[in-house]
Amino acid sequence: MSYVTTGERIGYERGQKEQAQNLILRLPQSECDVYDGLRLRIQSLALNQLEALGETLLDFTELDDLLTWLAANSVE
Repeated sequence: MSYVTTGERIGYERGQKEQAQNLILRLPQSECDVYDGLRLRIQSLALNQLEALGETLLDFTELDDLLTWLAANSVE
């Protein structure tokens, strides 16, 4: 097993988070652009929250579903 430095681990975690953010923001692209701050709310989520959102996002039928999820799961 190779040694992973703290810097490498932090970089890996940031990369995972950015990748999850990009995926989530790409799916409802047209609707996310309607609301100022929606992108910022999604980008403020922790990696585990982004993963949970990614799992449920495809079940949403309207933008209100996303807003409701963010209200229930965001740390403000």
